[in-house]
Amino acid sequence: MKKWLWIGILLAAGAAQAAEVPAVLQWSQRVELSTPVSGVVQAVNVAVGDRVRQGQALLRLDERLYAGRVDESASMVARNKENLAEAQRDLKRIQELYDRTVISVSELEQAQLRKARAAALLRESQARQRQDLKNREDTTLRAPFDAVVVARQAEPGQAVAATLQPQILLAVARAGEMLARAQVQETQLVNLKVGQEIEVSVGKQHFRGKVRTLGLEPTTRDKSGQPLYPLDVMFAPAETQLRAGAAATLILP
Repeated sequence: MKKWLWIGILLAAGAAQAAEVPAVLQWSQRVELSTPVSGVVQAVNVAVGDRVRQGQALLRLDERLYAGRVDESASMVARNKENLAEAQRDLKRIQELYDRTVISVSELEQAQLRKARAAALLRESQARQRQDLKNREDTTLRAPFDAVVVARQAEPGQAVAATLQPQILLAVARAGEMLARAQVQETQLVNLKVGQEIEVSVGKQHFRGKVRTLGLEPTTRDKSGQPLYPLDVMFAPAETQLRAGAAATLILP
């Protein structure tokens, strides 16, 4: 009888030590997406709530202008390659004549200069070609990681201007991860460590999470004026679609 009484006391003590702390759900990573080039939206391939894979095309601008520039730069590169090849042949011929003391050193130097200029023009046109290819590629907005689309602010036909303050077109949040953020007293952080498992409750659902961040600076104070520190717990909601801003509870040991 004493044995069972002692076990009951231990269980009650453990339950008394556990603390339920209110928390708010947040995305583990949220990214606002925009295009670094200007244009007109041709297609938006996703809606809010869609799950997307890393690299998936989410939005496309009309790329015809940029495709035309790619063609122009490709032609320029081809022309400069021919000019460089001709300058190299000319230099080889003049070098042979110079070696036979048929022509002067000034003629050799002029041929060397023509080759150097042709090589410089080729490098310049190749750099422009790379930039034009990058601009054409940037007309397609792709998912930076496996994500859920959480905001859409673009429609076909909408004009997009690349400025110092980019226009936000879509926002995505990392799929399969969420944060439960609580504000706790310093004494509640003492027995916690990064990576420690903590239970997260959202309504009637329960998840096993891990401590990701233990705050070092207070972000607010409680009613008695005591400082409160942020506590972030990462967890995987599996296929359950939870929402940022929803209430949650952390069960602290």
